[in-house]
Amino acid sequence: MKKKSILLGAVLALSSIMAACNGDEKASSASGDDWKPTKPIEFIVPAGAGGGWDTTARAAAKVLEEQKIVNQRFAAVNKPGGGGAIGWAYIDGKKKDDHLLFPTSPPIMFVPLNGQSDLGHKDFTPIAALTADYAAYLVKSDSPFQNMNDLVDAMKKDPKSISVVGDSAPGSMDHMQFVKSVSAAGVDAKNVKYVSAQDGGGMTMLLGGQVEVYSTGVGEAVEQVRAGNVRVLGVTSAERIEGDVISDFPTLKEQGIDDVFVVWRGIMGPKDMSPEAAKYYENALKEMTETDAWKEELDRYGWLPNWMGSEEFSKFLDEEYDKIDKLMTEIGLKK
Repeated sequence: MKKKSILLGAVLALSSIMAACNGDEKASSASGDDWKPTKPIEFIVPAGAGGGWDTTARAAAKVLEEQKIVNQRFAAVNKPGGGGAIGWAYIDGKKKDDHLLFPTSPPIMFVPLNGQSDLGHKDFTPIAALTADYAAYLVKSDSPFQNMNDLVDAMKKDPKSISVVGDSAPGSMDHMQFVKSVSAAGVDAKNVKYVSAQDGGGMTMLLGGQVEVYSTGVGEAVEQVRAGNVRVLGVTSAERIEGDVISDFPTLKEQGIDDVFVVWRGIMGPKDMSPEAAKYYENALKEMTETDAWKEELDRYGWLPNWMGSEEFSKFLDEEYDKIDKLMTEIGLKK
């Protein structure tokens, strides 16, 4: 009887050790430690060159490669059209692909809500949020509009006399951020004349005199302001943003327009990406955000750090969707 007890105890002990080992194995796998990319990674940009998605993807790829955080090359590929819908459709056809990433921001909600895509944030794998940016409204340096109130006054008199260009589709971010701002100032949002330049040509159209106003992000304004080609009428931050050049950009709030709009940007993968790959990329991006090289990219584009890991980012996306749904319903742009 004693021998049986000893034998049973040994078996139970061995079982416990094996279970612990298996648990360690699972923990290691879930952390992404056992998975690494085995080929170049597609970084799909669902827009043209030069916009916020493009700069986010290329800046992240550059730092991840140069700092040797990821052991493979990134291939950034632009797939513009439909405010992101063309790129998302391509990514949706790559379900379970562990070697594909793409940048994301509020259009992942705007576009499905306005009826231009059947795909939304729940159709992809959230990896991490990286940055916060703000909207900026630009005019040529020789424009008669000196500030946002000058523009608002002109639009109140005849909203269709002012052409506003953005690099996103109608009903998507560059359109919606501008509509939200001028609506807060008393302009009839439904009469705003918006022109879409989805090939990333919004700045070119502004400088060429084809439109009066360019709705974009703070990061896209900096170089042209430095060159003396454009003037920033207003930005949607609650307070002035610190940094070279951008600290001169006036907020809407200081001009009496009660509007704040945050342009968050992050990274997602295809639907059904393996948990190991998703965790690997989350860890790699977290490491990237802690480098001086990434901080230089933040300064270069006027971005603010806005880290959220996968779980927190996923919860944020659901909450943000509800807010945007409400906004678009209020101004009559939800389909």
